[in-house]
Amino acid sequence: MKSSSSSVPRLVVAAPSSGSGKTTVATGLMAAFTARGLAVSPHKVGPDYIDPGYHALATGRVGRNLDAYLCGPELVGPLFAHGARGCDLAVVEGVMGLYDGAAGEGELASTAQVAKLLRAPVVLVVDASSQSRSVAALVHGFVSWDPEVRVGGVILNKVGSDRHEALVREALDSVGVPVFGVLRRMAQVDTPSRHLGLVPVAERRSAAVEAVDAMAALVGAGCDLEGLLALARSAGGLSCAGWDAAEAVGVSPPPPLPVPDLGGSAPEPPYRPERPRPQTPDRLEGAGLARPHTPSGPKVSDRPIVALAGGPAFTFSYAEHAELLSAAGADVVTFDPLRDEGLPDGTGGLVVGGGFPEVYAAELSANEPLRKAVAELALAGAPVAAECAGLLYLCRELDGQPMCGVIDAAARMTRRLSLGYRDAVAVSDSSLAAAGTRMRGHEFHRTVVEPGAGAAPAWGVRAPEKRVEGFVQHGVHASYLHTHWASSPGVAHRFVERCRTS
Repeated sequence: MKSSSSSVPRLVVAAPSSGSGKTTVATGLMAAFTARGLAVSPHKVGPDYIDPGYHALATGRVGRNLDAYLCGPELVGPLFAHGARGCDLAVVEGVMGLYDGAAGEGELASTAQVAKLLRAPVVLVVDASSQSRSVAALVHGFVSWDPEVRVGGVILNKVGSDRHEALVREALDSVGVPVFGVLRRMAQVDTPSRHLGLVPVAERRSAAVEAVDAMAALVGAGCDLEGLLALARSAGGLSCAGWDAAEAVGVSPPPPLPVPDLGGSAPEPPYRPERPRPQTPDRLEGAGLARPHTPSGPKVSDRPIVALAGGPAFTFSYAEHAELLSAAGADVVTFDPLRDEGLPDGTGGLVVGGGFPEVYAAELSANEPLRKAVAELALAGAPVAAECAGLLYLCRELDGQPMCGVIDAAARMTRRLSLGYRDAVAVSDSSLAAAGTRMRGHEFHRTVVEPGAGAAPAWGVRAPEKRVEGFVQHGVHASYLHTHWASSPGVAHRFVERCRTS
């Protein structure tokens, strides 16, 4: 019998720092438990889009993010319950080190905060290479730092030998923290990376399947799965109901804030995220609502068609965006800008999220029919929402390759990494938001767009530095900021209404 979302057994997989092996262990656990016949709900702390792709491959369910900065702490539980509805187990992969969160914001957006909000036990993945008894001191510090975080055990990674394992286990016995698994140093899984982290699943499908299978075998052989499942079942019950997209789009948005001037100044009222109403369990399918583009597919006359870019070049999208658009009355249809030479029939709006267009610049440029179709749609005034990679695609050129030319700007790769959370307010009325709408976002790129803002900028960024960025023109809203629409579901409602009236 399936567990209800409020009582689903759950584990948070954390680590003292990045690079300790969280993704290998979390993905391996998801795949190993799925292979045992359990319905496993995969989750990722923070804004990352890439790890959830591996989680989805491991479980057959869409990977979902739990981000207390982008969505507010009060939505972590409901979004978790939405994703975990009907599952036997949920595995949550942490971000960075256990206690690392948004810079200067204390525990906000940390794995520790999410574990507390979910009342979930934590399994600490510890890189044991180059140490033995010191592992116990490290674990003791993490266990005692915050008494509200329950570290239920550890999994030792990169252990060199039987003797090494025995020394570490003996030291951990004195701390009273059980060891749920040991992974040997020589058995690491090949997961290639590049300038923004792991290579996404969509770009290495067969190799990614092999990698996930290897993670499952490694973790299944080296970990006490029964013990971990028992630990997951010790999680506390959650009192919140699951987030529901249909109800969320009916929540009235807060009044807009004063609009910052274009010199980069911005207002300073306190952040007051929307508080969700009690919501009914999610009725939407776990794999999202977008359907693939079929060139001759029928148009649903009473529902505007929103084209959602996908494929290897545009892999960054939160599942809740498609769910919100559908709940707001749109028919969401995915298409691949690398392959499809036209937009889906009857397209009334376009959403182009993040990804790696810089890797596929030549192929995207070569698809001239689609570039022309996108430009014509934008020129006609249809709503177009573009984030990061989508912004680059709409530019005049990317690394010298012609793009859609919707925005009179040039994009290029750089060595500099722009990374971090952003507190922003809409500068200009757009198809997404009224001027003054407050949202939080995330930047993650090594590109630059020149100029960085148009005559009508998209956002006034309040933190970490004050500036304006992005472009609003006709129905286009294009920006580097990745946002999570569950925090402001009125964005989806406004977009769909603009699709109906444009």
